[in-house]
Amino acid sequence: MTVTELKNISKSFGSVRVIEPMDLKIKRGDLMVVVGPSGCGKSTLLRMIAGLEQASSGSIHIDGVDVTSKEPSERGVTMVFQNYALYPHMSVRQNMAFGLEMGRMPKREREAVIRKAAATLQLEEFLDRKPRQLSGGQRQRVAIGRAIVRSPKLFLFDEPLSNLDAELRAQMRLEITRLHRELGSTMIYVTHDQVEAMTLATQIVVLRDGRIEQTGTPGELYTDPDTIFVAGFIGSPRMNLLPASVTGVDERGRAIIDVLPANMTGIAVNLREVRTDLPQDVVLGVRPEDLILSEDHDVEREGKDLWLTCEIIEDLGSSVFLYNSLNREDAIVAALPRGRKPGHGSIVPYRIAPDGAYLFDRDGRRL
Repeated sequence: MTVTELKNISKSFGSVRVIEPMDLKIKRGDLMVVVGPSGCGKSTLLRMIAGLEQASSGSIHIDGVDVTSKEPSERGVTMVFQNYALYPHMSVRQNMAFGLEMGRMPKREREAVIRKAAATLQLEEFLDRKPRQLSGGQRQRVAIGRAIVRSPKLFLFDEPLSNLDAELRAQMRLEITRLHRELGSTMIYVTHDQVEAMTLATQIVVLRDGRIEQTGTPGELYTDPDTIFVAGFIGSPRMNLLPASVTGVDERGRAIIDVLPANMTGIAVNLREVRTDLPQDVVLGVRPEDLILSEDHDVEREGKDLWLTCEIIEDLGSSVFLYNSLNREDAIVAALPRGRKPGHGSIVPYRIAPDGAYLFDRDGRRL
């Protein structure tokens, strides 16, 4: 059952359109992550669902009820902000109890709800502390706890981990995942960090300039991107994108291309669907892990290997990557097996893994 549905929703500030008309459905129990670069409209979309911004057109439905004109308190949603938004003069217990007191919940019932939420978030020993006595991660847990006690229909998270250091962000990702599993609640989570999106989401919405670029599971967006934008945005390091030229189609319906800047010719690339009306100018996409070392170069592979000059090696512990340029935006990035570290300036041959290439037209659409 759909718990949240946006129908032809849009938002303008004066003459500036920040959210183009869009439709979006979030199923009950989903953790949907809205991801995209700064300024794409993520937070504005979330604030419209919360009722903190009025939609310019369209409607918002939660559990089948049109809440477009309702006040935030009438929507059955709760929001966790980037800056925690805790009352500094109140204890953790008082912060979590504030909304319940406003709703006139009896004290005994209120205390039971707070203790249950505190146990879930491992905050029991901090209930009498003030926010200034807590770490950043603990304060964010208090903000989440304040949302939990209200038993909302829908949780909204607006970049809640942005103020935390890398270790705390990783820990909080695990805690939010655990919390989602235990509560079974519907959550919409906004972030600009594609790693957060990939690790947290059951569904991802990629926004670009106020438009939905693609929606799907993390695996679908990674392995089957619709556009160059999604291919380049999802994945770290990003997908390599190289200009190429189509020279024909083989008997298996694969496009045959030349990648001229890389001196590669006759490369066969699978298409989404067999077609003969391919444009001549295209873009080849290959993820770093789909570039595999050519251990033994031979004449039969002449023109098929991608020769990369080793400018820098990035060792991330679990993965090692070779960059052929110091400029990360222009660099071709390829995976290296553990234990292999070519010297600076070494020229290393790579081949494209079977089914490891993507083809896009010059407008960025997948072919």
